[in-house]
Amino acid sequence: MPENEIKVGIAEYKLGMENYKLITVGLGSCVGTIVYDKKTRIGGLSHIMLPDSVPFENKGALNNSKFANLAIPEMVAKIKKKSPNADLVAKIVGGANMFNFNNGTGLSIGQRNVLAVRNSLASLKIPIISEHVGGNSGRTMVVDLKDFKTMVRIVNHEIVYI
Repeated sequence: MPENEIKVGIAEYKLGMENYKLITVGLGSCVGTIVYDKKTRIGGLSHIMLPDSVPFENKGALNNSKFANLAIPEMVAKIKKKSPNADLVAKIVGGANMFNFNNGTGLSIGQRNVLAVRNSLASLKIPIISEHVGGNSGRTMVVDLKDFKTMVRIVNHEIVYI
């Protein structure tokens, strides 16, 4: 991997700055969330696995980065620490229906993840300016922090930019 690329694994988030690309692969039902400061060109990319940590809170130590309700506020706080007057915007990718599984809500895990990410960003007053969500194909997300151009590579499909 080139020196200026930062790979974000499942259930983690990482920050980068201008001249770096943030990359995450394997977005099926997971949601990649990029939060970006237009002024300083600092960004954070999160690879969310699950919508909500509450069902897991009494089961021991949690990986905050796994859950939309914990990872996004934590990542945003770190961005704001580096850029106190940040003008933040977001893009989201993923949330596919990869499994034929009904949990009683009528929503797939992908749909629940997308909803949780949207709610988390709304509570932080961060607008989503573009998204590529749903469907039933996995995706790779590459964000160039120089200009916020976001490439989405869809398994067995085309490449799109959002």
